[in-house]
Amino acid sequence: PQAGRDLLARVVVGSRYSLLIAFLATVLAVVIGVFFGLVAGFFGGWVDTLIARTMDVFLAFPLLVFAIALVGVFPSKATILGVSLTGNTLRVLMLIFIIGFFSWPYMGRIIRGQTLSLREREFVDAARSLGARGPYILFRELLPNMVGPILVYATLLIPTNILFEAALSYLGVGIIPPTPSWGAMVSDAVQNQWYYKIGRASCRERV
Repeated sequence: PQAGRDLLARVVVGSRYSLLIAFLATVLAVVIGVFFGLVAGFFGGWVDTLIARTMDVFLAFPLLVFAIALVGVFPSKATILGVSLTGNTLRVLMLIFIIGFFSWPYMGRIIRGQTLSLREREFVDAARSLGARGPYILFRELLPNMVGPILVYATLLIPTNILFEAALSYLGVGIIPPTPSWGAMVSDAVQNQWYYKIGRASCRERV
């Protein structure tokens, strides 16, 4: 009320942005993670070693600090597929890319482990004996048997991505104000509470 804004409406609008970014980032992370996890687990050898070490490198980075640095590097205006993007449209796409790109190793390691287990099963040997090639086995034999784990871990990844987006907005590199987001609203609440405490302390001193 003091700021002249409906906080409930801001929470609802902020949920739209937070959930949109989290869902699309999860889709991107699942697509990348499933692909590389399938390839690494099925082919093995140097391919598995290269992809697995790449995942370890991503998991070893402080992702929040790296994401903040990337947000600062991105331009304020860009043209994608002939469409000029600015403002929050560009920022939303940028957040989806950053969060999804840094989240795929979690899904990739899980799918890699599942693939290592399933590639030794009888139906894979039967497909090989019938002359099936690698891509057919990957996407027609192995992938349908991993739909359950993919859905489970994707739902677990969504709240993590919501927290990731909220953390970026809390630190001032998320959705551009005055468009509301959950992280920015928490940051404003903490700042207002601090001003409120300072105001009460000054009033007591005057009394």
